[in-house]
Amino acid sequence: MKLLRKSGDFFMAFPSLTPTSATSAITLTSTGSYDNVADSLAIGFYTGSIAFLSGATAQVAYTYKRLGGDVLDIELKAENIYNHYEESVLEYSYIINLHQARNALGSSLGGETGSFNHQGEIVDGTESKSLKYPKFLFDYAFRVADKFSTESIVGGTERIYSASFTRESGRQDYDLQTIVSSSAAAGGQTFSGKIGNKRIKVRQVYYVSPQAMWRFYGYYGGLNVVGDLYNYGMYSDDSTFNIIPVWQNKLQAISYEDHLYTRTSHYSYELVDNYLRIYPIPNDTSPSQFWFRFSVQDNDAYATGSYENGVNGINNPNTLPFENLSFENINSMGQQWIRRFSLALSKETLGQVRGKFGNSIPIPGDNVSLNATELLSQAAAEQTTLREELNKQLDEMLYSKLAETDKAMVENTNAIVGLSPLKIYVG
Repeated sequence: MKLLRKSGDFFMAFPSLTPTSATSAITLTSTGSYDNVADSLAIGFYTGSIAFLSGATAQVAYTYKRLGGDVLDIELKAENIYNHYEESVLEYSYIINLHQARNALGSSLGGETGSFNHQGEIVDGTESKSLKYPKFLFDYAFRVADKFSTESIVGGTERIYSASFTRESGRQDYDLQTIVSSSAAAGGQTFSGKIGNKRIKVRQVYYVSPQAMWRFYGYYGGLNVVGDLYNYGMYSDDSTFNIIPVWQNKLQAISYEDHLYTRTSHYSYELVDNYLRIYPIPNDTSPSQFWFRFSVQDNDAYATGSYENGVNGINNPNTLPFENLSFENINSMGQQWIRRFSLALSKETLGQVRGKFGNSIPIPGDNVSLNATELLSQAAAEQTTLREELNKQLDEMLYSKLAETDKAMVENTNAIVGLSPLKIYVG
């Protein structure tokens, strides 16, 4: 470097630069290295898959060609591509598993779940169901129907208890909650130890249980004579009768039983906040015992009875025993989606790298313009498009959609066959 003197002033001259390299310090190689893939991965779920390691290696050449690495340097390392490839496989697995969760959740509720590590791999020996075809049990519908059965008093699995109290002459009001709680505390009852501070739900109050069936069907078993000597048709002997549908007998039995509760009952009641008021006011001639049925209300709907198998079971997609998809089970369509998504991730990373240099890099005598903004925009758009494309395809493959497709195919086939001319039989 020389010091030049001009008009009594000293100033420094521009240095003569001799760069040691005309290329970027970091550039993407044209091919990957199989041996370096496993150690370069951030998560490493697929390090044991030879097929995955080969795919990640090939992705380097794919990215190099697609981004024009043989024309202009790409400021990425092969390690970046390996991680983009792994992230793409995990993203594909995530979307596929969400789709299958929509198919399988209804028949899996209450089933066995599992414990997972940070990679999403099952670690407690539970069998993964990611690739299992679900067996449709309609368990969710049955659970809903079970509650309706309980409320309509035709079945269900909720435990219903029975208790009674002795009426007092002249006393009209009775606190059923206190009666049950005191009896439970005293012991000797089926509901002892199950009440505590829990609220009971009174379901039925009665003082006599009408035997509707024998009153309704009578001696003849319902074939001819029905309640109060009502008969079918013009005959009522044991040898000549009209056959009627069974459902009609059942409907009449229900009506007859309601008649016993309404017309022949001498008492009615009002129930407010588990306080029972009997009408009319009981006296010495009233029945000595009044009965009621009730259930115990509990915040945990799965704590007792046959619902126990649901306490620690599957209750939402998060607890389904789904692992990341096995790479070997991803077919050609999935592989191509992964390549395209990995390329979009590489564009995103390259755009972030180039964006740190601003819009251009000054070089002696000129400058190089960078396309960071375009790369980031393309990467975001391509990732969104690929996700939407895959989700759209999967939506058309829900089991409910497949059933609609099969139905349409059968109906269209029948329509075509219906238009076919029929041959005339000549005997």
